[in-house]
Amino acid sequence: MIVYKAKRKLLVFNNGTLLKTYSIALGKNPVGRKEYEGDFKTPEGAYTIYAKNPNSTYHKNLGISYPNALDKANAAFAGRPTGGDIKIHGCNKKLSFIGRLHRRVDWTHGCIALTDDEIDELYAHVQVGTRINIYP
Repeated sequence: MIVYKAKRKLLVFNNGTLLKTYSIALGKNPVGRKEYEGDFKTPEGAYTIYAKNPNSTYHKNLGISYPNALDKANAAFAGRPTGGDIKIHGCNKKLSFIGRLHRRVDWTHGCIALTDDEIDELYAHVQVGTRINIYP
C-alpha cells in the first residue's frame, strides 16, 4: 500500500498492479512527518500492518507499525515521546452516518481514515505484514 498525504489518497497494489484507490482523511495537522505524541500529524515513512482489530471504536482498524527506528531517533533527539497507536480506520461509530463527508476535513489524531464501507473492504483483503509507505 502507498499513501500520498498531499493528495489524500491510499493506493492498494497486488504484485505491482493497482487494485484500488481510496480518498482519505488524515491527522488534523497533516503537513510534515509525525515528530512526537500529540502533534496530530500522520507519520511518513516505511511501515507494515502489524495488527487487525475488528471491534475498534472506529469500526475496524489496521495497525500501522509506527514508530519505526527513524521515528524513534527523531523523537529522542527532540526529547519527546513518539506516541503510537496509528491506524487505518473507519469513522467513529457515533459519526458513521456522515459517510464520505468525513473526508472534507482532516480530523484524526494522526491516523488514516476511510468510510466504514471502505475499511470493511480493505480489512478483508489486507494481511498482517503488508507493507505501507506513507509519503508527503
